[in-house]
Amino acid sequence: MSAPLTTEPATERVKIGSYRWTICFLLFTATTINYLDRQVVGILKPVLEEQFSWTESDYAAIVTAFTASYALGMVVFGRIIDKIGTKMGYSLSIVVWSLAAMGHAIARTTFGFGVARAALGVGESGNFPAAIKAVAEWFPKKERALATGLFNSGANVGAIAAPLLVPWIVVNYGWEEAFIITGAVGFIWLIFWLIFYEIPSKQKRLGKGEFDYIHSDHDEAPAEDNEKPLKWGKLLFIRQTWVFIVGKFFTDPIWYFFLFWLPSYFSSTFELNLSSLGLPLAIVYTATTVGSIGGGYLSSYLIRKGMPVVRARKTAMLIIALLVVPIMLARYTSNMWVAVGLISLAAAAHQAWSANIFTTVSDMFPKRAVSSVVGIGGMAGSIGGALFPLFIGAVLDYYINLGNLGAGYNIIFTVCAFAYLLAWVLMHFLTPREKLVQL
Repeated sequence: MSAPLTTEPATERVKIGSYRWTICFLLFTATTINYLDRQVVGILKPVLEEQFSWTESDYAAIVTAFTASYALGMVVFGRIIDKIGTKMGYSLSIVVWSLAAMGHAIARTTFGFGVARAALGVGESGNFPAAIKAVAEWFPKKERALATGLFNSGANVGAIAAPLLVPWIVVNYGWEEAFIITGAVGFIWLIFWLIFYEIPSKQKRLGKGEFDYIHSDHDEAPAEDNEKPLKWGKLLFIRQTWVFIVGKFFTDPIWYFFLFWLPSYFSSTFELNLSSLGLPLAIVYTATTVGSIGGGYLSSYLIRKGMPVVRARKTAMLIIALLVVPIMLARYTSNMWVAVGLISLAAAAHQAWSANIFTTVSDMFPKRAVSSVVGIGGMAGSIGGALFPLFIGAVLDYYINLGNLGAGYNIIFTVCAFAYLLAWVLMHFLTPREKLVQL
């Protein structure tokens, strides 16, 4: 009787299969492209502000055009994806954002760039509702944070690729081509997505062992195409929805600051040119890749050790929130590499936070509501992201006029330091005893 017990785990591992990780890789590459396209304008800020005479407030308005349309697009795309399905919803999203990314090349005014950024925001807003829904469709709860961390690390790879790739394109071809070349990559991804993606119940490449493993959570049923999405009004009256809304509203703006202002921060504070920006930015965004995967692994590890799912997520997120606090020390150093280290830690912590906060939605809501809730919370995060650049632009312009730009960045870093702790406290008190939403 003992022999079967020893060999069963190995047999089970063979039977389970790994097609779900192919899906995760597709989500990773889409997210990489998403952030590559998003980052181009931030990398080109020193070039474009010289050519078009932008002030910090002009640039803040362009960033706000993106984040405001991203906010609206999140809630709209969340609903669309729950209605038409992950495969077609994701396809629509990447077509819109790729065309918008290429459209930046024809902009010649601040207003023109604002229009292009707004269109990009609408298209890119479909990425996370679709990806989180795909993870909920393809992974059991014990693997979702890790899968989310892995695909979310694409955001960091895209952010690393941009400062390495874009300057080379600009030097050899011009800034217009930087937008066109990076924007066209999305259409290549679309071909593979249409070939390889279906929900598990319709995927012929999926074995029965892996199908059963994916649906091994006793409180969830397999996803079906004919499931009706839930109305926003109903979701807004559920406390768990507000946990996600609050968490995104207070922390997404910090990530937007890391994306859109770090090139300018390093350039102005440490007198770097476009070519020398690549290394410090690459270090920061490499660290975020580690944070994204590590944050997903941490809560998954706690669950495997027997901690309840929601408590594991909360514990991991508290640890992560504390890791952001040291960024306020960046104000006390004139050494660029110390600043790079502190910012890298905070940016890595954000992506670890992101891997867990996204997963809380699929932990607490049925699959047919996941994209809608992610869209609502994403809209809240983008509203915060639209307001924060206005604050940043006003603060930096004020201190530029005083001849003390560093003091402006000191204020902003202090806000960043405590945003995650505030979000965690509010999330905890909204639902101190979180439980599954029954609909």
